Amino acid sequence: MKAIKKVSALLDGLKVVPVVVLENEQQTIGLCDALCEGGIDVIEITLRHEFGLSAISLAKQHRPEMRVLAGTVNSAQDFDAAVAAGADGIISPGFTVALAEAARRHDMPYLPGVATGSEILLAMENGLSECKLFPAGVVGGVSALKAFSGPFAEMRFCPTGGVSEKNVADYLALPNVMCVGGSWLAPTDLVRAGDWAAITELCRDVTS
Repeated sequence: MKAIKKVSALLDGLKVVPVVVLENEQQTIGLCDALCEGGIDVIEITLRHEFGLSAISLAKQHRPEMRVLAGTVNSAQDFDAAVAAGADGIISPGFTVALAEAARRHDMPYLPGVATGSEILLAMENGLSECKLFPAGVVGGVSALKAFSGPFAEMRFCPTGGVSEKNVADYLALPNVMCVGGSWLAPTDLVRAGDWAAITELCRDVTS
């Protein structure tokens, strides 16, 4: 079975991925600039809003150097649309064989969400060695990741959901955690207010 490309190769060592919902062109351009100014040139733009696909395309046009991940990709159709929009990688909240097949078809980095040992095994059977633990805070967080490190020693995780500035260091200290995803670097209220300076400062707190 053909291996699926790893999202970690896109990240090039960056440990924190901002997870965002973008609603219009102004938010997209302003946020991409603010993140890059703060030293973070990766973003996960979720498809939770109707502007999501347009935001992916705009982000790649405005900041070609940014690594733009499409999040909340829930079907093969979503996968196809995100690739067509220009996404560099795909993230889903769960795992299906159809999504894995789409990743192989497009030869695209793909990170599926898992929460149980059975889901991890299914991901492994489909050629994956990286998964998103989601929702991390609900399914055991740091304790779950420590428990998974025994039976799934080769699997690396990106915990998302409940990760914040208060616990990010605890997650990143784990050897099986390759990165974390979180919304605290670009909170919805700051994005809607256009407070790009505040977001840049939050990013610098992580990268400094």
